[in-house]
Amino acid sequence: MSDLIPIYTVDSFTSEPFRGNSAGVCLLAEPATEHWMQSVAGELRHSETAFLLGRSLRWFTPVAEVALCGHATLATAHVLYTTSAASGVVEFDTLSGTLMTQQDLHDGSISMNFPALPATEADPPAGLIDAMGVRPIWVGRSKFDYLIEVASVDEVLAAAPVFAELAKIEARGVMLTAASAEPGTDFVSRFFGPAVGVDEDPVTGSAHCTLAPYWSAKLGRPDLTGAQLSKRRGVVRTQLVDDRVKLSGHAVTVWSGQLQI
Repeated sequence: MSDLIPIYTVDSFTSEPFRGNSAGVCLLAEPATEHWMQSVAGELRHSETAFLLGRSLRWFTPVAEVALCGHATLATAHVLYTTSAASGVVEFDTLSGTLMTQQDLHDGSISMNFPALPATEADPPAGLIDAMGVRPIWVGRSKFDYLIEVASVDEVLAAAPVFAELAKIEARGVMLTAASAEPGTDFVSRFFGPAVGVDEDPVTGSAHCTLAPYWSAKLGRPDLTGAQLSKRRGVVRTQLVDDRVKLSGHAVTVWSGQLQI
């Protein structure tokens, strides 16, 4: 590895520092081993750390590599745009195919073109509902996660999953959602991923690849705004276009430095 490696912490899906979801962004000049990247992600302890080499983008939680991550992609694009390392449409090669981002020059927001990951209705696996402690009105399964709709925002806020039990469920994570009662937002959610080392993810872009088609079908509109109700809270604008989801949001660099390894 190079002696000095640029690294950033970026808060995604927010325009305020210390809100939204923090991600690490590591800009590589040469290939790195999976063990090294996993070690860096474990050291930083963000829910995800992104590693960029040329166009190749990979994401690691503190304990595992994941196939799709929205907020760390947004963070990476933000770093490239704000350091003038890129402009216009940026394409990343990832485990989920080619992902594209573009910055709105008027308001500074960044849009990302991701695959839609619709959920289909499914019987909850043994232990899921007990671990979540909720009363579902609908349960579905997407490529990566379970989706549970409950009747109210209050139920989403009050949820207190038993993470040790939830980690036994064979899925990346579980998203809990309800129709929004707040002006300016259409639905709310929280995301829990103890199986990949993230008990509660503050704002989960990739979950909105499932939430967008689900709520667009229910509400009859392709353009929606979701609020993720973690303690840090964040907002994700979504637009469903055929089998793709356009996710949009802001990001803020909190600090930058160099890895001296």
